[in-house]
Amino acid sequence: MTRDAVYGVLAPYVAGTFLGEGQEALQPDTPLLEWGILNSMNTAKLLTFIRESLGVDVPVTHITGAHFRTLDTITDLVHSLDPAPATADEPAAGTPATVRD
Repeated sequence: MTRDAVYGVLAPYVAGTFLGEGQEALQPDTPLLEWGILNSMNTAKLLTFIRESLGVDVPVTHITGAHFRTLDTITDLVHSLDPAPATADEPAAGTPATVRD
């Protein structure tokens, strides 16, 4: 999944789930933690959404303020962890390559 596609899924979810009526729209660099948009409960909901909707498990070691500061940082994290499908010429991640004659 491209980075833009990941952002396109995350941004509407965060805005629709965590912003109240009449709050201004989120920007890619809106400080989600600083403004209280993401707290522990909302972060848990977001992690569940990421796992169920995007198929990406975020390791506990990656659940840090640096990774969840803005929509851009969350998008970068999810995109970097996305288990991209292998092409016909490339083995999937963690799969040993086959020796060809």
